[in-house]
Amino acid sequence: MAEHGEGGQRGEPGQTDTPAAGPPSAVVTAPSAPRGPMSIAVIGAGPAGLMAAERLAARGYAVDIYDQMASPARKLLIAGRGGLNLTHSEPLDAFLRRYTQLHPLLEKALRSFTPDALRAHAEGLGQETFVGSSGRVFPRAMKASPLLRAWLKRLDRSGVRLHPRNRLVGFAPGSGAPLIEAASGERIEIRASAVLLACGGASWPRLGSDGAWEAMLRDGGITVAPLVPANCGVRISWSDTMRTRHAGEPLKRMTVSIDGARFAGEAIITETGLEGGPVYAAIPHIRLALANSPHGATIAIDLRPDLDAGELEKRLSRPRGKQSAATWLRKSTGLSPAAIALLREAGGGALPADPASLARHIKAVPLTVVATAGLERAISTAGGIAFDALDENLMVRSRPGLFAAGEMLDWEAPTGGYLLQATYATGVMAAEGIANWLAAASDRALSEPGADEERAPATQAS
Repeated sequence: MAEHGEGGQRGEPGQTDTPAAGPPSAVVTAPSAPRGPMSIAVIGAGPAGLMAAERLAARGYAVDIYDQMASPARKLLIAGRGGLNLTHSEPLDAFLRRYTQLHPLLEKALRSFTPDALRAHAEGLGQETFVGSSGRVFPRAMKASPLLRAWLKRLDRSGVRLHPRNRLVGFAPGSGAPLIEAASGERIEIRASAVLLACGGASWPRLGSDGAWEAMLRDGGITVAPLVPANCGVRISWSDTMRTRHAGEPLKRMTVSIDGARFAGEAIITETGLEGGPVYAAIPHIRLALANSPHGATIAIDLRPDLDAGELEKRLSRPRGKQSAATWLRKSTGLSPAAIALLREAGGGALPADPASLARHIKAVPLTVVATAGLERAISTAGGIAFDALDENLMVRSRPGLFAAGEMLDWEAPTGGYLLQATYATGVMAAEGIANWLAAASDRALSEPGADEERAPATQAS
């Protein structure tokens, strides 16, 4: 692929083993008592949590962010190592169709905070953006660290306090308030007017998004869909020849098809299977097929999507002469050595003899996927808090005062800018929801003396 970052193959969480060094963080203070009736606690210092904190601080709320890592937004920094893919420039209706089973609440968030709004936010931080050849949007600096550094300075100026090395470990019995474990081992009960959970999904867990909250929330009666890998590679039982000779080689201008869906792009052969944009986009279909079949999921690779079978047959009908099979295929069809090896792999080492059969084989190379890569190598996760468990403000229905945003929510999207866009948008929506809910609670307290005591937030009542 020409461009990287959130939507490329290099510089992504699933493609590197070396974490980027974090930029200077905002002013750090120790966890402390609540800062008054306008205090908000945000748990998670990724893009969703930072975005919500910025919006809430602008409204005059005192915001504290708690994060289990030593520095904020570690996954964002890794995603930006090869070029930070912020969002995508395609028309909004087409943009929305990229999301798997788009829930009305997520659609509302994306329509309220659009790709143009995200670009304006980045440029407001001094990071000019541009549209790449694929339609993806990047900052001119191509890195996440300048953007994050400017963002943290803005948050610091607005009074937002960041508390690193503070891990969510559960909810206090009786009060229901979040329990934070500090680096010292001390457990602190966080009291606030409202709490936003923005802990991320479960992919690339060593960067902080380990999904530990899944069991906590489920035990608390909140509906959570299981967290599963998304935008990840697939495992294929390669022969020794394929694994040792061709791992690391690209398959360019190809498509992956499954169950009538077709995804174009470039893939990479790995020692364990395939990775790359079209593979990532096919993962929802592959997961479903794997769940329904004990024998694996069958995908079809079109090695020349730009040529129809008839044209390929015509080219393959030319005399071979004394050329080797590999040379003849390369010259007649333009296939790379890796693509020719894939043809042989799927055919058990042999190739169809007649041109028509060989053309059909090139257009639909059958491969059996035995599994997806694990969460530790996935770019993102599917699953999370069910939207039906939330109200229109992204507040947990069963726990007034507890909100959620970002990858914790049950949505799924391909790479290409769609992941970060939804993360930012739900952070904005949750911030607006918190402000709306607190305003309504204040109105009720004024009109109904004593009502504020009877309707205490779930962050302060079980």
